[in-house]
Amino acid sequence: MKRAFRQVDVFSTTAYRGNPVAVVLEAEGLTTHQMQRFANWTNLSETTFVLPPSEPGADYQVRIFTPDAELPFAGHPTLGTCHAWLEFTGRLGMPRIAQQCPAGVIELRSTPAGLAFKAPPLLREGPVDEALTRQVATVLNIRRDEIVAAEWVDNGPGWLAVLLRDAKAVLALRPGRLEQPIGAVGPYPAGAECAFEVRAFFPLQGATLEDPVTGSLNASLGQWLVRSGRAPAPYVVSQGTALGRAGRVHISASEEGSIWVGGGTLTCISGSVEI
Repeated sequence: MKRAFRQVDVFSTTAYRGNPVAVVLEAEGLTTHQMQRFANWTNLSETTFVLPPSEPGADYQVRIFTPDAELPFAGHPTLGTCHAWLEFTGRLGMPRIAQQCPAGVIELRSTPAGLAFKAPPLLREGPVDEALTRQVATVLNIRRDEIVAAEWVDNGPGWLAVLLRDAKAVLALRPGRLEQPIGAVGPYPAGAECAFEVRAFFPLQGATLEDPVTGSLNASLGQWLVRSGRAPAPYVVSQGTALGRAGRVHISASEEGSIWVGGGTLTCISGSVEI
């Protein structure tokens, strides 16, 4: 059966400079096995499948798959799926959208910088213990004293974050084999285009991979950095530089303290797929 398909570039206003996500629309009737098999075949960091909602107030439901597992939540697939759904249903410009996923109902909105989602609550937070921080330094091939702070910022994928002294130190990282996802963040000098450089590393099938631009990590980093006073909101993050990309992630905070994560979204491939 043919199903509508989009491949969307996320966190960029220029095609092929952000992070792509594959979106299968009209995914009713597909089994988990079929979804996982297709996600493995696309070999993108995530592939999503859009289904009718089952939660009150949700506009649609999404399931998110990496090449080898399903995720309860992920950031750039949330924005890319929302863009594809709005385009497919003729609702581009809709001010507020509610996306159902295993992590709950995620609120989205249209902003001048593009679509934005409300960061979900952290599942694990707080400082990383010293022994593990030393292990992380070893895995990242840096000295322990190069890590300014280490924090659990897990909102689903298991993120452990390290703050380095500056963006240059982040760009110089050459990690070894990981046991869990690690995010690195470092500030740019005052007056620069972006406030921080971010990199996201994760293990997959025995290898260490880098994600070009990562919504979930930036969502949890925003909660940590803003609430700890390390970053004023709003601010803009650069990510993907080390991979030849030019991702831009816009972080803002609402009056009640919620963190919002946004950026540009562009459809690069449109058509149908047989699954």
